[in-house]
Amino acid sequence: MASALATRHDVKIIGASKNGDIWYPMRDIEIPIQIYPWSRYPHFISTIRKMLREMDADIYIACKLRPTSFGIALLKKWFSGKPVMVDIDDWEAGFYYHSGFWGCVGRFLNFSNPNGLPYTWFMEKLVGFADSIIVSNKFLQNRFTGHLIHHCRDTKVLNPDNFDSQEVKESLGLGKNRVIMFMGTPRAHKGIDDLIKAVDNLNHSDLRLVFIGAEPSFDPVRNSPTSTQQKVLVLPKIPFKELPKHLSAADILVVPQRDTTDTQGQIPAKLFDAMAMAKPVITTRVSDIPEVLGGNGYLVEPGNPEELARTLQHVLDHPEEAKEKGLRARDRCIELYDLKVMEEKLQNLIEKITGSS
Repeated sequence: MASALATRHDVKIIGASKNGDIWYPMRDIEIPIQIYPWSRYPHFISTIRKMLREMDADIYIACKLRPTSFGIALLKKWFSGKPVMVDIDDWEAGFYYHSGFWGCVGRFLNFSNPNGLPYTWFMEKLVGFADSIIVSNKFLQNRFTGHLIHHCRDTKVLNPDNFDSQEVKESLGLGKNRVIMFMGTPRAHKGIDDLIKAVDNLNHSDLRLVFIGAEPSFDPVRNSPTSTQQKVLVLPKIPFKELPKHLSAADILVVPQRDTTDTQGQIPAKLFDAMAMAKPVITTRVSDIPEVLGGNGYLVEPGNPEELARTLQHVLDHPEEAKEKGLRARDRCIELYDLKVMEEKLQNLIEKITGSS
């Protein structure tokens, strides 16, 4: 979103950072970033005051429906009169609701955490005070209204023609193996266990399951058979500028989302990365994923590693079919999900809330 806005506006990214670091993938972007370290209440109040004093813009865009983002933006609006847009790309409260009744009770009583359940729940009640609402999928649109703008990608940067897949594989130590790739932070609701089980059922010595974006401590096959451990490779975190190169090494990208409150309000951004790079995608029927792909990928039921294994085998057995689907997915991404599409939609919203043209 910042990249789309930066084509016409001066953009600065600011935010509260619990560990005092910039999110790793964004550390090398050209857009200026300012972070504000924070800790729990009551100390967080001083962070709020500092941010409010130093924030100076014509429009504020909150990227999370949480107190550390939307809450601070709303306070700035009430003090300055400047408009606020809120970009909702996750159902934040849904991350808490999967824990069951007593788990939710415990989390609701966590009043010291600025991003805890009680304050996140409260932010949902304040959405109507935003001057404009952007949502990334229909689940969120049904819940919060707003303008639907799916994730977009710069298809000139994410272009498979810019890379030699085999050369990249060699540079990553993958040799001539066929690569099944998962990108992003590996969490249970993203179907990591289903993916590992599925790959374990494939009897191919030249297969490698590659994880990109995990913490160094991530070990998905610690208790797995040696045959499975030999198939799995965990690569270090990478900045955004390295993403196209690494993704070019994939023969298949898998997005095995489970159907939970964590995922119902999500549309995985890596889906658009894969489409832009013309990679065959295997994913699940969750949220807007089927509509986004538009038939240009492979869909399985969530939480079904057996079906996932069968679909992986089919894709491996039909490389030309998979390549054609990937190319069609890229064409669809260029048409509907290119950065220029988001740029135009955002500009229209900005002109509407500011009265400019």
